[in-house]
Amino acid sequence: MASGIFAILDDITALLDDVSVTAKVATQKTAGILGDDLAVNAEKATGFLSSRELPVLWAITKGSFLNKLIIIPIALLLNVFFPIAIKIALILGGLYLAYEGVEKIIEYLFHRSEEKAKPEEPAAEVLENDLAAEKTKVKSAVTTDFILSIEIVIIALGSVLDKPLVTQIITVCIVGILATIGVYGIVALIVRMDDAGYKLIKRYGNKGFLASIGMMLVKALPLIIRLLAVVGTFALILVSGGIFLHNIEYFHHFLPNVASILKEFGIGLAAGLVMVGLMMIGKQVKKLFTK
Repeated sequence: MASGIFAILDDITALLDDVSVTAKVATQKTAGILGDDLAVNAEKATGFLSSRELPVLWAITKGSFLNKLIIIPIALLLNVFFPIAIKIALILGGLYLAYEGVEKIIEYLFHRSEEKAKPEEPAAEVLENDLAAEKTKVKSAVTTDFILSIEIVIIALGSVLDKPLVTQIITVCIVGILATIGVYGIVALIVRMDDAGYKLIKRYGNKGFLASIGMMLVKALPLIIRLLAVVGTFALILVSGGIFLHNIEYFHHFLPNVASILKEFGIGLAAGLVMVGLMMIGKQVKKLFTK
């Protein structure tokens, strides 16, 4: 009886050792896309009233956990029964990310003047519009997180395909949890920088080293938000290009002497332009049929 218990404990210890190694490898392989995930979601989690930043971020975080709960079981099942479906899902997700990234660039280049020209709205209408914009942005962030989560889960799963099923399940779950907590934890720190700065300034009477740190945090936040908006947009395009590059054979061997990051950006940009064009055509066709 005792020997049986010790044997089970030995098996559990061996499994945990194996999982610790595979989780480390999988996390390293997903580090790049986790950086992109941070940039994209930090940009999407900012731009709200100070009192709404953490509730909005919590809503996005819950959506991210729900995404992982949906994606991980499906990915494990598809990997066993229908592995080609994973590649198809990745490519469709890449098209969505490319579209979203290029649409942001077009919006910035051609439609900024339209936003500035809008007349001021009554306070009640502004509040209503803010709530509507908040829901829209949360939905967009969760949708984008869903695409990026697919990529993270697939990369993590790909690093343990030669391991037993139990090891695969535990490793992918650990990476999914770490990805969500890590990314949104850092985002929470970023969006609350100014509050921390104001508290330091208030506590130390706007004098001394710590008060200077507080002023630096307050002044740095708008710059970081603008930077994250730019980085997040380009991250969308790079991630989408990376999906096409690694999952479509033609692109995998396309321009072998060109740096990978340039190919990823070029392919993602081209795909985004095509998707924006198709969406514009689709809207025009819809208008014709709705008249």
